[in-house]
Amino acid sequence: MQKQPGKARGRGPLLRRLAAAATLAAVLLDAASASAAPRAAKSEAPQNPYPARRELYDRIGLATGLAWYDLAAIDQYERTMSRAHPRTRPLREGAVSGVYIPPERWAGPLNPDENDKQPLSIRVFQGIGQDGSGDGRADRTNDADLLYAVARRVMVQGSTRDDFAIGVWEYYHNTRAVQRIQQFSKLYRTFGKLDLVQHVFPLPQGTVYAYRSTWGNRRGWGGARIHEGTDIFAGYGVPVRSTSYGVVEIKGWNRYGGWRIGIRDLDNLYHYYAHLSGFEKSLKPGDVVRPGQLIGWVGSSGYGKPGTQGKFPPHLHYGVYRDRGLVEWAFDPYPLLRNWERAEQRSLRVHS
Repeated sequence: MQKQPGKARGRGPLLRRLAAAATLAAVLLDAASASAAPRAAKSEAPQNPYPARRELYDRIGLATGLAWYDLAAIDQYERTMSRAHPRTRPLREGAVSGVYIPPERWAGPLNPDENDKQPLSIRVFQGIGQDGSGDGRADRTNDADLLYAVARRVMVQGSTRDDFAIGVWEYYHNTRAVQRIQQFSKLYRTFGKLDLVQHVFPLPQGTVYAYRSTWGNRRGWGGARIHEGTDIFAGYGVPVRSTSYGVVEIKGWNRYGGWRIGIRDLDNLYHYYAHLSGFEKSLKPGDVVRPGQLIGWVGSSGYGKPGTQGKFPPHLHYGVYRDRGLVEWAFDPYPLLRNWERAEQRSLRVHS
């Protein structure tokens, strides 16, 4: 009988040790789960957005008669405007379409319900909301409804190329929007696909060049101004390539940039190549180019009347400007150049 308490005392420390071990195991298990979660998230590949977009364009194209590349051009222009104005044009997370329509334009300026989804009452209040998905609702958060609404407005004038341009102008009342959408449509039509995001460094790898960030440096010739780009120094005649898919927007002489060429890409960025010694002769405004395509050669033209050369060492001035709808703003291209250079170098090592 006296041994029973002894057994109880022996079990007490044992139970406490078992409980502590269980607690430690639970803590370790939680820690392992927590550390594993980020690794799983990191291993997930980013989702390819283009199949869902193409399916949407084909579907709305069947309903409206607009070509997929025209719908893609409108959608991409809308997306670039939202990137330029994220506060006033917020895009939904996970949205397939880039179209943004303000509530008052969708439901009608006098509609007491800015979230109205009834096509009939939206028409009564002169809103532009439409049912593009076939569910009987005009939902401003539905990708098909948004793109269908814009397409129907653009198609009011007719189906020819001129009618399309007029319809785009009537919708945006902005000649720059008409030009951009026509350029984007031409790119999609030419290459027959949406995935046109490849970029390369403007000078070929293996050539001798040097550059650093010169954004914002003072410039004196022609009045007080800042340097809106990156200077890539190289010898006369080194090939200059298009960094992206794009449309040649301008080609010729500028008293600051000398012989220069400007190319618009699908992100609505204007790529400016200046101080060239010459152009690739067949290129003209309106032509489509691809990444790596020859557009000219390094030189030292500029700072004077046409033909002025040699006022500075030969180099490529490379600038990038973002279209914000009514104006364009330059931004520092140096980070882009470094990324493209490194990516191209990695690709060459892999394939060497």
